[in-house]
Amino acid sequence: RLHFGSEDSLGSEHLLNGQGFPGEVQLIHYNQDLYTNYSEAAKSPHGIAVVSIFIKLSENSNTFLNRMLNRDTITRINYKHDAFLLMGLNMADLYPDTTRYITYEGSITIPPCYETSTWILINKPVYVTQMQMHSLRLLSQNEPYKIFLSMSDNTRPTQPLLQRCIRTNINFSKQGRDCPNNRALRPQYRVNQWLLK
Repeated sequence: RLHFGSEDSLGSEHLLNGQGFPGEVQLIHYNQDLYTNYSEAAKSPHGIAVVSIFIKLSENSNTFLNRMLNRDTITRINYKHDAFLLMGLNMADLYPDTTRYITYEGSITIPPCYETSTWILINKPVYVTQMQMHSLRLLSQNEPYKIFLSMSDNTRPTQPLLQRCIRTNINFSKQGRDCPNNRALRPQYRVNQWLLK
């Protein structure tokens, strides 16, 4: 799934430190050894795994998204039911160059929003140009003869975290341009002293 907003801060379904992103790519997976199809997996505990990659704006574009969003491609799919076959895309080109992520157990973001998804949020965004984001915002979810209805703002409102456990393999001692180190100066959690004996 490709989520994006009509405004640059409203296109992602996840927020980091309260900040949204212009877009979010969600790669949805299920275990074919356990389930016969997506619908069955979506109703089952831990049935779905979603890899989520944030999209940010830049002068340059991710190789995969550049192929998908170039003018020759995007102008062929303006309306609902339009299709264009792109050959030679490599999914590995979509992923940013990092092995760092945040993960938690949550819900699928489309109705009926089953609580069966393991989310994996990649800790580095991919980039698209402002022109490519503008082209996405010109896509319509209606047929050509109906009133224009943009595909943007196709996100579920952010849900409360509640008591979800969030896990990560991010090294918080490092800081980068895309993921600043905003952690507390003191540790947030202390181990029980009896564990140290």
